[in-house]
Amino acid sequence: MSMDLEAHRPELDGIINREKAKGGALIPVLHQAQELYGYLPKELQDYIAEGLGVPQSTVFGVVTFYSFFTTKPRGRHRIGVCLGTACYVRGNTKNLERLCGELGVKAGESTPDMRYSLEICRCIGLCSQAPAFMVGKTVHAKVQPDQVADILAQYE
Repeated sequence: MSMDLEAHRPELDGIINREKAKGGALIPVLHQAQELYGYLPKELQDYIAEGLGVPQSTVFGVVTFYSFFTTKPRGRHRIGVCLGTACYVRGNTKNLERLCGELGVKAGESTPDMRYSLEICRCIGLCSQAPAFMVGKTVHAKVQPDQVADILAQYE
């Protein structure tokens, strides 16, 4: 494992051993590993596969299937812009455009300083308060494009 992954290796080994004993360990191990490292690079996926005795392809399949998992580092503040039907119809694409402009990134990217990651979500369950997006676990509802800069300022 590379130097940056080595720092948490004893804790990761403990997680793998504890979850492996319970059975059905892959997703819980991936969640906890992502909490430790912030993302799941191939090297870490391979280590988990070996530790759990599952094929690397299985680990990769799970990581790429679930949107919660990421193979790239994410910024400190994850912004999830809902483009489900209600948010889309009520103009959340304009909020997405404003966010892209304010942050200088496209959806799916992180700012160079790793402060923000901008992602698209399909539905965050706030259809009645659309358009909405989340910053971390904080919901911002009924957002208009001219409010985006002030919302971002809360996370500086």
